[in-house]
Amino acid sequence: MKADELREAYLTFFEGKGCVRRPSDVLVPRNDPTVLFTPAGMNQFKDHFLGRVKLEFTRATTCQKCLRTADIDNVGRTPHHHTFFEMLGNFSFGDYFKREAILWAWEFLTDKKWLGIDPERISASVFYEDHEAAEIWLKEVGLPPEKLAYLGEDENFWPANAPTEGPDGVCGPCSEIFIQTPFGKVEVWNLVFTQFNRVGPPPNNLRPLPSKNIDTGMGLERMAAVLQGVESNFHIDILRPLVEAAAEACHLRYNPADDNGRRLRRIADHVRACTFAIHENVYPGPNKERYVIRRLIRRAVLDGYQMGVREPFLYQLPPVVVELMRHPYPELAETVDRVCRVIKEEEENFLGTIEAGLDRIERLFKQMESEGRRMVSGAEAAHIFQTYGFPPELLESLAAERRLTFDWEGFRREMERHGDQSGAGRKVEVFKSGPLETLKKALYGTAFVGYQQLEIPATVVGIIVGETLKETWSTEDQKTSDWITVVLDRSPFYGEKGGQVGDTGWIEGDGVRFQVLDTQVEDEFILHRGRLVQGKLTLGMSVMARVDSERRQGIRRAHTATHLLHATLRRILGPHAQQEGSKVDCDWLRFDFGHPGALSEADLQRIEDEVNDRIRACLPVTAQEMPLTEARQLGATMLFGEKYGDIVRVVRVADYSMELCGGTHLENTGQIGLFRIVDESSISAGTRRITAITGKRALEEFRQTTALLKRTAQLLRIGAEEVPQRVESLLKEFRQLKKLAESGIASPAVTAEGLLARARKMGPTTVVVAELPEPNTSLMRQLIDQIRRKAAPCAVFLVAIDPEENKVSMVAGLSRDLVERGLDAREWVREVAATVGGGGGGRADLAEAGGKLPEKLPQAIEKATSWLDARLGSTSPSGN
Repeated sequence: MKADELREAYLTFFEGKGCVRRPSDVLVPRNDPTVLFTPAGMNQFKDHFLGRVKLEFTRATTCQKCLRTADIDNVGRTPHHHTFFEMLGNFSFGDYFKREAILWAWEFLTDKKWLGIDPERISASVFYEDHEAAEIWLKEVGLPPEKLAYLGEDENFWPANAPTEGPDGVCGPCSEIFIQTPFGKVEVWNLVFTQFNRVGPPPNNLRPLPSKNIDTGMGLERMAAVLQGVESNFHIDILRPLVEAAAEACHLRYNPADDNGRRLRRIADHVRACTFAIHENVYPGPNKERYVIRRLIRRAVLDGYQMGVREPFLYQLPPVVVELMRHPYPELAETVDRVCRVIKEEEENFLGTIEAGLDRIERLFKQMESEGRRMVSGAEAAHIFQTYGFPPELLESLAAERRLTFDWEGFRREMERHGDQSGAGRKVEVFKSGPLETLKKALYGTAFVGYQQLEIPATVVGIIVGETLKETWSTEDQKTSDWITVVLDRSPFYGEKGGQVGDTGWIEGDGVRFQVLDTQVEDEFILHRGRLVQGKLTLGMSVMARVDSERRQGIRRAHTATHLLHATLRRILGPHAQQEGSKVDCDWLRFDFGHPGALSEADLQRIEDEVNDRIRACLPVTAQEMPLTEARQLGATMLFGEKYGDIVRVVRVADYSMELCGGTHLENTGQIGLFRIVDESSISAGTRRITAITGKRALEEFRQTTALLKRTAQLLRIGAEEVPQRVESLLKEFRQLKKLAESGIASPAVTAEGLLARARKMGPTTVVVAELPEPNTSLMRQLIDQIRRKAAPCAVFLVAIDPEENKVSMVAGLSRDLVERGLDAREWVREVAATVGGGGGGRADLAEAGGKLPEKLPQAIEKATSWLDARLGSTSPSGN
């Protein structure tokens, strides 16, 4: 049986048992801070298990995309370990329980209509105290007693060892199913019976839950290997071709038994994981889930390097992944070019340092051998990571091959000292706790009515201060710096999500005024965050919730303009210009998209013109809810990596743009008024960012720019159209004067030699404090650099007056040895600048300042000298 056939058979079987077939959750959950990647099928049903959401179904079945890194070192070495894998699951939320879970599992495995596995090959295990499950296996299934194992809580309880070690919370025994193969016994299915709530340490700490649940998981790849009669998951129909393709890309022949075979299996696994993750816009980077993807790519590149590959090769493999997974995940084909580009860029970056890094690691290992050390220190690992980009996990693997250990605690301590944390090895809890979890037990969230209304009556259902729910909160309780959170039963406030910022406004009641300074969304609740400025809030009180309508309108302008920009980019640059991130604020937007290089001024002008053309056309903007399947059929643009429900909201701009979006929009594009691109830049390899403004903000920017141009023309006493030519002329003149100054063709007063001739000595230190004829700070810095090269130790303080602006300019410089002794040019220049009514800053060895009281320049020069006297001690001058 092929993997695709197994996946469909499983889901069809459990649909026949009344389970609702649900789509896989995204690989990177956006609203679950407890995990970086989805590790199991049950994750999307956490709130269903805990009764925190209104249940639309009590039975479900899924095939979930999962990614785990706990066993990453075993990938390729063992037959069954992966980072990315698919988990088949069936679930019950207070519906069927042990009997059905066990009997249905047996039916699916043994019935000729389904998998038809010989019952003689099947064995099982149960938790040794779970007599109910044991009786079902022995009496109803008829499993021979010798094929049923009774195991402890470390093997047959979820979470493992929960009764004795915790954590507190939902838990239960489990039953595992094994199948005998020619290659040994393989665990293929785990049935978890969540029936207890753990409270404190034993004994008698397992309290029965009022609603018992089922959570089962069958590894698709493991079961396919059993059915296809192969020893390794990597040899099934959806993985063996990828391993062979990796071998071809490395100019090798795949031999399962040798070291290169192990490396090729790991490459296949890692590139499959990265293809799915990058498809969901998780790019390689320095933190959290992005760091995991970087680590996987670099581990695969290192494997290739160790097999003699010196050029990028991984980027050739995502099309193979797409082809092998095209039936269950056809959407992968839409992003394959982008995935290949991202992987290739990461390969090139790592290949640029890998040889030097491996040389450094080899020297380190030899040094450790000569010193008799067995542990790579945290400082050494941090240096290699920061200098050569070698993830510490790779260094640990290389060290393990030499039977050396790795100081993880020292590494993390060293990285924290440098203010750099990867987020690797992060441990998280499966279930959260807190005030919102308490609210969930009584409520299912806040009803959002803000598409149609900006002011409504509502009821206060939650007051959260810190991590505590309060019944009342008054201005007497509130400190001036404290924000609190108010939860309403219904709200017109849009909570930040989908890139759109949260609303602001007011919540008012009988003698109460609460200023909403930010709005967030969490677990279906709209969180109004801000300050109580008057009265006393009480649970259950009636209030009026009123959104700042002017700000909301500015956000709507920017959000609708974002949709126009996205559609325009795809039309002008190509379909690869897909959204990779965005932020929408009041008349301001930031849009990240895939594109290999910088946009030319002509491209930007064309994009801006096209968007403004759509604005002037006053195109209608409409929003409609529809089934997700219908939205896909219509061709609506959707973001990869986002979790969509069965019913989605589709926002259309006439026939120009159609996207899935939950944000707030205008009625027609003409209401945007004006769209102006203010910046285009790179934020990472292959990703560009456009920043733009709309409406009132765009008009204000136009007026400011016009005023600046007009003022510049007035200062230069020319027409506005002549400004660019005049500025070019002034720059040319400046460069000529700078060249003369650097060559020494100037009066002795403004050359380094001339200034040194007037220097004085404070002990061994050469001191120059002088006034220059013109306020040219660039020339001042040049002179200081020349003096520091000619005399050390030295301290230089140069000042000049700009008669037209009636201002003072000053630059201070110290030689390195004085800085090392504790002197600071920033402190020097700030103290002197205060004399002339100014201030400044810079570096410890070079700082600048300005002032607005030129008549006090003599006192400033005197202050510059006395500051040094106090720190160096005065000696007689060597010159005037």
